[in-house]
Amino acid sequence: MWGVSVIAFALTHLSGDPAALLLPPSATLEDIELFRRAHGLDRPLPLQYVEFLGRAVQGDFGRSIRHGVPALPLVLERLPATIELAAAALLIAVAVSLPLGILAAVRRGSALDQASLVLSLVGQAFPVFFLGIVLIILFAEDLRWLPASGRGTPAHLVLPAVALSAFSIAIVTRLLRASLLDVLSSDFIRTARGKGLAERVLLLRHALKNAALPVVTVIGLQTGALLGGAVITEEVFAYPGMGRLAIQAIANRDFAVVQAFVVLMAVVITGVNLLVDLLYVWLDPRVRIER
Repeated sequence: MWGVSVIAFALTHLSGDPAALLLPPSATLEDIELFRRAHGLDRPLPLQYVEFLGRAVQGDFGRSIRHGVPALPLVLERLPATIELAAAALLIAVAVSLPLGILAAVRRGSALDQASLVLSLVGQAFPVFFLGIVLIILFAEDLRWLPASGRGTPAHLVLPAVALSAFSIAIVTRLLRASLLDVLSSDFIRTARGKGLAERVLLLRHALKNAALPVVTVIGLQTGALLGGAVITEEVFAYPGMGRLAIQAIANRDFAVVQAFVVLMAVVITGVNLLVDLLYVWLDPRVRIER
């Protein structure tokens, strides 16, 4: 988290002086100096960072230059919308990729298996912003089935969640198929099958649980990727989440909001990865820490 704070602080200040953007062209040098002094931008960068870090550990990232309110509450106000979008995309990704990956592994070489591989390739190839535009043109403009922007009803969530989930569906499907094929060819599976264990029990109780470790890892990583991808998705669909707020803050050089957004995202992603690591203990008792 300390490393993230250093990077967030350094990169935002490399973008230039926000006074040049926010003040009108007619502003005098005295006006610019007063603006920089009022927002603490006239002090040396090391001193600004020390002050920033001291406030950040207390949840104070300063005030938004654009909105004139504290930065962290402004970002937290948009957090539920982004979590809602990422959770919907993750739900779609898991609901589609798990059965698709299992069926592709069980019916290896079939038309379904080949179709899943093609779908995975397409899902990885399409950028989220392009897929989002295609979905808007098809389902919002031509068919008029779903709204193209905004938030408020479940219908507003469908198109951005589908666009955001496409890459995760492709990754999880391919990985689950490969992992499950590897487990199904192992000795203990052949032994269990030789003892007459039903294929459904063999798949669900033994093969799937052993194949789940790498899949859980990737799903945990994809949670972070979904939160990061939500930045672009929210802008394409004019979705009022904290990703869209961050893009607007970057355009306005609103340092406080950008820093609060980056640090908050790092906290969420770190927490998700910690939960995934703890989940390993339940999935595989061999991964427990030795005393």
